[in-house]
Amino acid sequence: MHMDTRPGPSVARYLLGFDLRRRPCLEADVVVVGSGVAGFAAALAAAESGSEVLLLTKADLPESNSSYAQGGIAAVLEPARRSDDDDLDTHIEDTLKAGGGLCDDDAVRDILAAGAEAIGFLERHGAAFDRSEQGVSLTREGGHSSRRILHAFGDATGRELTRALGAAVLADQRITVVENAFALDLITDDNGAARGVVYNRRGEFYGALGGSTVLATGGCGQIYRETTNPQVATGDGLAMAYRAGASVADMEFMQFHPTTLYIAGAARLLITEAMRGEGAVLVNHAGERFMHRYHDSAELAPRDVVSQAIVREIERSGFPHVWLDATALGDTFLRERFPTIHKACSALNIDISKDWIPVHPSAHYHCGGVVTDTYGRSSISQLFACGEVGCTGLHGANRLASNSLLEAVVVGLRAGAAAAENGGFPGRVRSCAEYLREAPQHLDLTDLLRSLRATMWRDVGIQRNGKGISTALRSIRFWLDHQADGFFREVQGWRLQNMLTVGALVAQAASDRSASVGTHLREDSTGTTGTEHRAYVREES
Repeated sequence: MHMDTRPGPSVARYLLGFDLRRRPCLEADVVVVGSGVAGFAAALAAAESGSEVLLLTKADLPESNSSYAQGGIAAVLEPARRSDDDDLDTHIEDTLKAGGGLCDDDAVRDILAAGAEAIGFLERHGAAFDRSEQGVSLTREGGHSSRRILHAFGDATGRELTRALGAAVLADQRITVVENAFALDLITDDNGAARGVVYNRRGEFYGALGGSTVLATGGCGQIYRETTNPQVATGDGLAMAYRAGASVADMEFMQFHPTTLYIAGAARLLITEAMRGEGAVLVNHAGERFMHRYHDSAELAPRDVVSQAIVREIERSGFPHVWLDATALGDTFLRERFPTIHKACSALNIDISKDWIPVHPSAHYHCGGVVTDTYGRSSISQLFACGEVGCTGLHGANRLASNSLLEAVVVGLRAGAAAAENGGFPGRVRSCAEYLREAPQHLDLTDLLRSLRATMWRDVGIQRNGKGISTALRSIRFWLDHQADGFFREVQGWRLQNMLTVGALVAQAASDRSASVGTHLREDSTGTTGTEHRAYVREES
C-alpha cells in the first residue's frame, strides 16, 4: 500500500513519566492489549506457539466492541458449505467496490482467502453459528452480491464469538489475564522496539514487559456524539501507537452505520444491516421508500451510500430521522432471527412486528488505524496491531459489512503467531525521565469530552466541508495545547487526551483529502478522488 507520509498533530511522547526500576512489572513473551475477537485470537495463537502471554483489558474481559457486533462474519466457505452463486472472486469484487478504489488489492485477496480457515478456528473453539436444514445458515447484507454472512443466535454474533474465544483464553494456562488495566503508553527499548506497556490498575502504575506487543484495542467511535460503540471504544491503542511513532493511515474514513435506534434518552442501539438483508425497508416521514432514488441496490447499497441518503432524506423532510419498516417479516421470524433487537425495542414499547423503527446514522467503525501488513506488523519493530485499531488496506474508504470480524480473526491469528516467533524475554527497556508537569487543575473533563464529541459530530461527521473541518481542528488543537496538556492522575483525563489525539488525526486527514470518497463526504468536494493513502507520524512536540 503506497502512502504519502507526513507529520501529524504535535503531541507529547508520553502521558506520564515513569521509571520501571520503581514500579512492579509483569513479564511475558508476548503482551496483548485488548479483549475483543482480534485480541483473543492473537493471544490463543501466541500461546499455541508455546509463548507465555499476558493479556490486558481496560474493563471486564467480555467488554469490547466485538461483543456488540450483531450482523455476522463474512466468509466464502468450502464449496459444499457455501451459497451456490458465491466464490472468492465475488467476495473480493464486492469488497473492492465498497472500498471506493482505496483498498489494497493484495491485502483484500490475502485476508478474504483465509475466510474458511478462520471459521474453522472459531468452530474448533466452540463458536456456535446458526444452522438450517442445509447446514450453516447464511444471510446477505448491504454491498454483498451473495449470501455469505454467518451469524449466531440471530443477531448476537459478536457476543457468541467473544464468549467462545474468551472461554478458550481463560482455559489456557499459558495466558495470564489482567482485567481493568488501562494501558497508557507503549514502552520501547534503546533500539526503538516495542517491549510492552505501562498500565494503571486501581490507581497504581505497573509495567507489562514482553518481547513483542500486540495492540488489539478496537475502535474510537466514542469521539462522536452519536455512536453505536460502547464506552470503552475511545481510541486508546491508536493514540498510544501514534505517540510512540507508529504510522497511522486512512484516519478520515469513519464509517457511519445507517440504522441505529433513534429515540431521545435511549442508547443508540445498532439495528443490524441483516434486517435489511432479510427484507426490511427504509421509509421517510411520509411513509415512502426512498433508497431507489440513490442506488440501484436500494436498501442493500453499501453503508456509506445508505447513510448519506438518509441524511439527505432528513434534510428534505425536516424530520429528525427516517424509519425502518420490518413489519412484513412477521412476529415469529423477527423474534427468532433478531431477538436482541426485538427485546430492546419492546422495552421501549416498540413492537417491531407492527411498528416502524426510528433510525438515524451513527459513527460505527473506523476504517483507518495503525498501518500494518496482513500479519499485523507495524512500522515499529516488535509492535503488531490487529482488528479495528489496525489498517491493513482491506477496507479502503468504506468497509464492506461483516468483513471486520473476519479481518479480526485472520490478522489476529497471524499477528499472535508472528509476535510469538519474535517474542521472548524483553531486553533492556528505556525508562521515561520526562516527568511531566501537572495538567490544569479543576477542569470539567466531562464538559471537555462533551465538547469534543459535539464538535466531531457537527464538523467532521457524515457531511463535511473545509470550513467546518478547519474549525474542528483549531478547537481540538487548542484543547490539546492548553486544557489537556500535562499529567493527569485519573483514567478520565488520560482517556480524554487519547480521544483528542485521535480526533485531531481524523480532522487533519479529513482536511487533507479535499475530494469525496467512501465514507468521507466533502460537500465542497473537488470532484476527483485519487487513490493515494496518507500516513501520519507524530510530530515532535
